[in-house]
Amino acid sequence: MPLSLPPPGEAALLLDIDGTLIDLAPTPNSVIVPDGLIDAMLRLRRHLGDALAVITGRPLDQVDALLPSAPYAAAGEHGGAIRHAPDAIVERAALPDLPDAWLDLAAASVAAHPGSLLERKRRGFVLHYRLAPDAGRALRDAADSIIAADDRFQVLEASMAWEIRPRGIDKGVAVERLCARAPFAGRCPIFIGDDVTDEDGIRVAQAMGGAGLRVDTAFGSPAHVRAWLQRSADGLDAGATDWAPLT
Repeated sequence: MPLSLPPPGEAALLLDIDGTLIDLAPTPNSVIVPDGLIDAMLRLRRHLGDALAVITGRPLDQVDALLPSAPYAAAGEHGGAIRHAPDAIVERAALPDLPDAWLDLAAASVAAHPGSLLERKRRGFVLHYRLAPDAGRALRDAADSIIAADDRFQVLEASMAWEIRPRGIDKGVAVERLCARAPFAGRCPIFIGDDVTDEDGIRVAQAMGGAGLRVDTAFGSPAHVRAWLQRSADGLDAGATDWAPLT
């Protein structure tokens, strides 16, 4: 049975970035935004009455650098920082600060595994091992050891990475908070993500009467997500009243 999506006139579109809108890359800074993506997002945003947002683990300054002006709202840091409109003040969740000593321990762990990478964030960090796949288990053990004495933090699996972040925020919380405000309020959310950190957003979108889609099962790849966005924008521009087929 084809998946049923709320029609664009009743929907809010909430999108992860890495592995969903753009292809994963060896490092977070080496990703490429394909031609046409921003244009398709802007056209869809117009048809959705601005109810288009991105929800990502990246900080908001990176969202703005990658997708300038494309989303109306954005949630960065897995919902730890939310901007409800283009010129709105960023709302930050009350979260514990990362102990300085943890970054030293994380840097030492990465140094012991050439090819791995430490990505620092405002309230956490990520240990990437895409370029050092054999280091995955050792880096997970290091992450567990670093936070062992502080249950305010957790280790989460990402794509070839382990992310340490405070408890109390996730992409499901971000979906709820975005959908509580105009222009998203009263619309059914469609959330699209690609990995474990997106499952909370998928679950909440479904619980709110919308749809939660994983890239691997619903589309197959970020390229197919982008193609669907493009086809949907083209169809709506031409007078269609529904989304393009997913495949």
